[in-house]
Amino acid sequence: MRRLASLDFMRGLIMVLLALESTALYEHFFEATENSILNSFFLQFFHHPWNGLRFWDLIQPAFMFMAGVAMAYSLHQQKQNGFSWKNSFLKILKRSGWLFFWGVLDYAVRPKGLSFELWDVLTQLSFTTLVAFLIFEWSVFYQITFSFGLLLLTEYLYRGTHITGFDMPFVDQHNFGNYMDTVLMNKINADGWVAINCIPTAVHTIAGALVGKLLLGAGTNRGLENIDEKENVNKEKGLLKIKTILVFAIACLCIGYGLDFMGLTPIIKRIATSSFTLASLGWCLIGLALCYWWIDILDHKKYLLFFTIVGMNSLFIYLFFEIVGARWFNGYITAISSGILNMLHLPAIIVQIGASLTIFAIEWSICYFLYKKKIFFKI
Repeated sequence: MRRLASLDFMRGLIMVLLALESTALYEHFFEATENSILNSFFLQFFHHPWNGLRFWDLIQPAFMFMAGVAMAYSLHQQKQNGFSWKNSFLKILKRSGWLFFWGVLDYAVRPKGLSFELWDVLTQLSFTTLVAFLIFEWSVFYQITFSFGLLLLTEYLYRGTHITGFDMPFVDQHNFGNYMDTVLMNKINADGWVAINCIPTAVHTIAGALVGKLLLGAGTNRGLENIDEKENVNKEKGLLKIKTILVFAIACLCIGYGLDFMGLTPIIKRIATSSFTLASLGWCLIGLALCYWWIDILDHKKYLLFFTIVGMNSLFIYLFFEIVGARWFNGYITAISSGILNMLHLPAIIVQIGASLTIFAIEWSICYFLYKKKIFFKI
């Protein structure tokens, strides 16, 4: 089974962007471009404070969407190797357990002591992966129906539950998601994130699995002897798949932005409203369609290694910059890098950007070393 090069690239791109964000590079560029037109561009690398959608709000949806695509390819390979449903289920259950463990660990160590929090993308993914697997064998119609059911459930939870102090559906700190956090963790996130985001964002992973199955459905080229004819037929099939993906992408964008425009359900990333889920899914579908067309159909695969070697160890590098980087590595490397650059009497902003790029270069080099040694951390 051929690897989906576009998926490897997208996963690597997402991890590179996240790694750069962990070094505070975007903050430095945002400060450096204050009062210039570029400042609006770098603003896109920060989450929207509430009602709205920026580029950075698409990172987590894309991460969870790609996990669904990868799961489809993994399950297809398992089936070819003779795995039973039970064996695949146990494998997914184990993976979800480890994702939950690492997600909790990521937020567990705080300056004031240990903490139990469920806001990390890995804890969210542990739930969405399991849900997507359990309905993986359903028909496309029933999976889409189930996904809309999750969005309707989200709407009801926010609108239909009237809990004192948490009965304002789309108001920060006073919505049902905040209430559930008090139940699950006895705390509310100051930035408005909620743990039950895993319910609507399961749609991202389910959609990814559906797209993965679509891309795997290659059909047959029997009766075609000429290699050029086979390639042309494969391209035609690939273009048909892209059209199908784009039709669903446009539908998701229209519904998502339409709900927001009409004032029915605002697009809010921090509580993953149904409008946000659909709008962000639409952009994820377009992103994969474009990458699949450019990379897998037109075969533009040069210069992808920079991204793919990071994506092939996505779990490792994510935990590295989230745990090791945030708590020790970044500060240590910044002190060394800044000390050397300050000797050259460079402007402070250049020193800061240089430190961030140094941190990223070392992290990328670690991924490159693991790639060359064929060491891949998987769960």
